[in-house]
Amino acid sequence: MPTESWSIQIDKEYLKFSAAHFLIFPDGSAERLHGHNYRVYVDLEGRLDPHGLVIDFKEVKPVVRELVDELDEHWLLPRDHPELRIDRRDDGVVEVRYRERYYAAPEEDVIVLPINNTSAENFATWIGREVHRRLAERFPDLEIRDLKVAVEETQGQRGVYRLRA
Repeated sequence: MPTESWSIQIDKEYLKFSAAHFLIFPDGSAERLHGHNYRVYVDLEGRLDPHGLVIDFKEVKPVVRELVDELDEHWLLPRDHPELRIDRRDDGVVEVRYRERYYAAPEEDVIVLPINNTSAENFATWIGREVHRRLAERFPDLEIRDLKVAVEETQGQRGVYRLRA
């Protein structure tokens, strides 16, 4: 018996954020601190409501926009990397140490995420989980069957996260 499904896909130019990061590779080497203009894509599958909607696009876009706005123009750091050390000083400066490297930045310029590396895949995971959590809080009747979030760091290169209910 065939199975039917419905989803909405969101691919808007304004769902983007600019951020600095450096990736730490498995051999321990790390990229130089640099930035990207990231773009976020969302594909949400659910059941149709009595009006023929999974959810109105205008309900989802602001949630994604909130997240990209929160990340925009920050230095993103991974809280859970085993060797990266992040310390907040009393004077409002964040000190970051990775092996022989040392960085310092104003606390308001830094966001520490609960991830182990600042990869596009981990950004997609964090954003995807946050989209799911915030939609569930705001729309308790929404039944999300499948959520896919992609974060593109350069055109044609995306990390993708998928949550299946």
